[in-house]
Parts: sequence; structure tokens; C-alpha cells
Amino acid sequence: MQKIQMSRRQFTKASVATVLAGSVLSASSGQAQSRKPLRLGGPVSAKDPDSWVKTCQELGYRAAYCPVGADASDDLIKAYRAAADKHDIVIAEVGAWSNPIATNEAMRKEAIQKCKTQLALAERIGANCCVNVAGSRHPEKWAGPHKDNLTRETFEVVVETTRDIIDAVKPTRTYFTLECMPWSFPDSVQSYLRLIEAIDRKAFAVHFDPVNLVVSPRVYFFNGRMIRDMFEKLGPRICSCHAKDITIDEDIYTPHLSECRPGTGALDYAEFLRQLAKRSDTPLMMEHLSNQQEYKLAADHIRSVAAQIGLSFA
Repeated sequence: MQKIQMSRRQFTKASVATVLAGSVLSASSGQAQSRKPLRLGGPVSAKDPDSWVKTCQELGYRAAYCPVGADASDDLIKAYRAAADKHDIVIAEVGAWSNPIATNEAMRKEAIQKCKTQLALAERIGANCCVNVAGSRHPEKWAGPHKDNLTRETFEVVVETTRDIIDAVKPTRTYFTLECMPWSFPDSVQSYLRLIEAIDRKAFAVHFDPVNLVVSPRVYFFNGRMIRDMFEKLGPRICSCHAKDITIDEDIYTPHLSECRPGTGALDYAEFLRQLAKRSDTPLMMEHLSNQQEYKLAADHIRSVAAQIGLSFA
């Protein structure tokens, strides 16, 4: 991938122009675009490409997590890629879950190598993105809260680490992304914009999990505004989204927010899906549920909300 040199100010202006262009395109395409089927997916286990496709189709998934590991042969990866293309299944993301900003240097090096390996896998199989969290300065918890996570110094570590990962792989058809977290970068729409500008790599894009940005009662009760703001400012860069839900404990006098199954919380799925409809090939991936029955209930809820507002995952 050839890197275009530009100043951070020029990069910011270019990013804003891209977002505005995407907004104009969405508005001009009108109802025809909004009615294009959305893509829903979740975990699928399969022993070969044919059974993988069959399971996806039985579950009504038009998106899936990467079905193989980095040690898979080139032939197997090509077979899954061909099956995905033939049956219109988007391979949404390859996980690189690790702590590349760990204070323990050995752990940090191991995590950075894992990110490079997984990004290379995403490139080989043609996934939309490789996703990780930025990590944590916590001495024991790889993604835990810590007072040093949101400092200027840590921001710079995240920038340099992300550049290193991308520059080592040089992807041309996939992206490296950082999932938003409440206590590490990016922890808001604005901090994601800052990271994009600072990292300054074409292959750095956006992964959006709205539940991870519901960090206060104000955001909780008006989370549709946060979702809309994310898509308005970063929509053209969003490669994949996670589908969860969140609830607030009403019986105590300090905020206590808990993740839950889609349909059992307060996430504004109508607004979420309306925004996704503007970029309907961006997959919505369910996660963190205990069994397939839970995933079915979650999918049923998401599809029912889509039907209520004139959208479809068919």
C-alpha cells in the first residue's frame, strides 16, 4: 500500500470531506439504499466451507466471524474465501484480542506479534477488518480499567503501536481497527477522530460497539444520540459493528450498567439499524451470549426492530 504523505491538518480536512461525501451519497440514494438488506452474523462453528455456509444460511446470517485460525493452509483459506463470495457472506472480522500496550515488555511483544499475525490472516482471507482493543496499563487485566489508560503518554503509545502493526503487514484489502472501550482509547467519537488523525494510516479504520460507549446515565437514556453522532462523523470508516445491549440498575443510587442480550436492555436498536442502513454492507455481529438459543432470541429481536422500521436482514 502506497502511503500518501500529508500533514495532520490536511488529513483532518480530508477525513471530514470523506464523511461529508458519504453523507451526501446516503441522502441522494434515498429509499432505495435504506431498503437494501442489512447483514447480521454471530459465532458459527463448522468443520469445512460447505458446512460453514450451510450453518450460516440456516441461521439467516449474511455475515460471519473468521472461520479459521492463522495456522490454516492457503488452500483452506482460499476455499472459505470462495465460499463466502459465492454465497454472499461477509467475513466481518478477525479477532486479535491481546494487550499490545502491556507494561510487561514480554507480554507486550507477544501481543503485538499476535496483532500482526491476525491482521495478516484478515488480509489473506479478505475479512472486513482485524479488531482488537487498545489494551491496558493494568498489571494483571489485559483489558481492564487503570488510571494510566487515558493519559497523553498512553495515547502516544497506542498511536506508535498501531502504526507498527499496520506497517509490518501493509494490508491492501483489510483494515486494522480498535474497538471502543469505556476506559481506554478510543473511549468516544472524538478520541477516535484524534486517533485516526494521529495514526495517519489508510489501513486504520473504525470498529463500533455502541454498548461500550454507554458510560453514564445521560448516555444510557439518550444513547441514540451517541449512535447517530458516531455514524455521522465516522460512518464511512466503520468496518464492523457489535450487537449487544445494556441495562441500568434502578435499585441503587450509584450508576451500575450491565451488558445483556439484545432486546433485554435499553440500546436504541431502531436508531442503530437506521444508521447501519446507510451503509448496509457493514455487518452487525452478535457476541458474548452463552448458547445458540440466546443468539436466536437476540437475532429475533434485532430482526423484529428492523421490520418495524421498514428494514430487513433477508
